[in-house]
Amino acid sequence: MTNDDGADHNDDADGDETGLAAQYRRRFADAEASREAVWEALISGWFHTYVDGCSAVLDLGCGWGEFINQIDTPQRYGLDLNPDAAAHLDPGVELLAQPADAPWPLPADSLDLVFSSNFLEHLGDRDAIRRTFAEAHRCLRPGGRVVCMGPNIRYAGGAYWDYFDHMVPLTERSVAEALELAGFRIEEQIARFLPFTMVGKPPPPAIFIHAYLRLRPAWRVLGKQFLVSAVK
Repeated sequence: MTNDDGADHNDDADGDETGLAAQYRRRFADAEASREAVWEALISGWFHTYVDGCSAVLDLGCGWGEFINQIDTPQRYGLDLNPDAAAHLDPGVELLAQPADAPWPLPADSLDLVFSSNFLEHLGDRDAIRRTFAEAHRCLRPGGRVVCMGPNIRYAGGAYWDYFDHMVPLTERSVAEALELAGFRIEEQIARFLPFTMVGKPPPPAIFIHAYLRLRPAWRVLGKQFLVSAVK
């Protein structure tokens, strides 16, 4: 059981959009329904706590909308360069088809939550992450939150590089430091959260996912992804 590490929603400005679509389809086309079910369980079991009470949420590197399609807020945005994203997002989700580190076409202080799952490692370099966090800080309202999840190279080890489009090695500490440098206050920093990847594996049932999320000692054994949340 895990999230979708290795997802190819690379928003590097130099990325090949055709390559993005082809790589994403190669990894996930056969498991789209099961991935949606996993995300439904993850949201109900954990991530809803970040969404509850929000009016405007942006999913950074939204892919096919596994997260943003399943939340209920008045304003929903998905940012991704994958040209297939538009066909998979709900009609109520506004797609920002642009690099993450370019200025977002959103007013300052207009978002409640910026969510990012298995995305930052796909950016071209650390400067791109810095610019992305700067935009998140600009667009979030005071008290707004950024939540980042991704593979932790400290625990994933060499398997981190099994995905051709992984560019930047990250840990919970490096992500937290980058957020602090962007002006955020760290709220939660978890080194081991979800397992590394579910690519090529049968999806676990929702009851197992909910049990795992409640059983923190299991994270210390199976968790290879970090989770960091920070507040503006």
